[in-house]
Amino acid sequence: MTPSTYAGPVPAPAPAPPLAARAASVGSSPVREILALTERPDVISFAGGLPAPELFAAEEIRAAYDRVLADEPRRVLQYSTTEGDPALRAAVAGRLAARGLPTVPDELVVTTGSQQALTLLATALLEPGDTVLVEDPTYLAALQCFGFAGARVVPVRSDDAGLDPVALAEAVERERPKLLYLIPTFQNPTGRTLPLERRRAVAEIAARYGMWIVEDDPYGELRFEGESEPWVAALPRAADRTVLLGSFSKVLAPGLRLGWLRAPAALRRACVVVKQSLDLHCSTVDQAAAARYLADNDLDAHLARVRDAYRVRRDALLDGLAAALPPGSTWNRPQGGMFVWARLPEGRDATELLHDAVARDVAYVPGAPFFAGPADPASLRLSFTTHSAEEIREGLRRLGGALRAGAR
Repeated sequence: MTPSTYAGPVPAPAPAPPLAARAASVGSSPVREILALTERPDVISFAGGLPAPELFAAEEIRAAYDRVLADEPRRVLQYSTTEGDPALRAAVAGRLAARGLPTVPDELVVTTGSQQALTLLATALLEPGDTVLVEDPTYLAALQCFGFAGARVVPVRSDDAGLDPVALAEAVERERPKLLYLIPTFQNPTGRTLPLERRRAVAEIAARYGMWIVEDDPYGELRFEGESEPWVAALPRAADRTVLLGSFSKVLAPGLRLGWLRAPAALRRACVVVKQSLDLHCSTVDQAAAARYLADNDLDAHLARVRDAYRVRRDALLDGLAAALPPGSTWNRPQGGMFVWARLPEGRDATELLHDAVARDVAYVPGAPFFAGPADPASLRLSFTTHSAEEIREGLRRLGGALRAGAR
């Protein structure tokens, strides 16, 4: 009897196989969920780490697309090499060399933002159960990435100057990690910058114990004041074991989805193979337009305008925090980047208070999701880049009202 002639009851279909354990065990980003709540135009949001859209070099970028599509349509609309557009890699290498890190184009791989670079590295380096050390708190999407790889993420104590080298040495001795993930300059979420003596200590520890360092640097060119620190990748003791990640998202436009990694040869080749399995290569036309933009325009002049605007906005935020936050609150003064890290008085919960803030059309990101270890419920991250100084002052007025209401 064939199925087509069977006249009896039709059995219920069997359930589909379950999701992979890693998909079920890693949650969505609380930051992204908060941003979805604050998309109303009347909300003044200190939540998202978004560049200011009015500062995008939109006309220059449009001209770059026009030119590459007019001059080389057959090339820029075709498949490309996995490693990335040669002209774009050469431009990035030149900028790195100018900032003190001699680099040749073949040392670089272009990625779909630096977020993809993290995925490539996690896939190439990590076996399930391998240990990854992170600053505490740290970038939330990195925690997600390492979680999907099945890694065991161990936080390392940090203070107002960033990662504590003594705590790092103790953790490396105890845990024998495969890699350390680090954002040493204008860190997300805290805005902290690791001083040179600590960078040297990190390099020494990595050399002594045989550990990879992933140095994420999306914000380093957004310095408003003070002297620049050298990359960990530029320190001799760490040069053979540090992967440097960079991105055009914060310096040009995040919609381009272009970043890069600079890695030692064997690891770089492994990342290329992983990328081939993910997307073959980044968008050819986007890479070509970015390279054309860099050839035809002065990115440093553009960055100077961006930094000037962000400095004014940072100062507006810092000037108003004393009136907006409850007595006993603390906060830092970052020398650049996009974030201020604040802490409410003991006993306050920034996650619970967020509901009162959103009801008053203002938002921030609670600090708790950024911790790999026990969270500090009183902490919060405030981004100052997206709004004008006048809007920031109004946002702080609303925030002060929300926090006072929540205290009653």
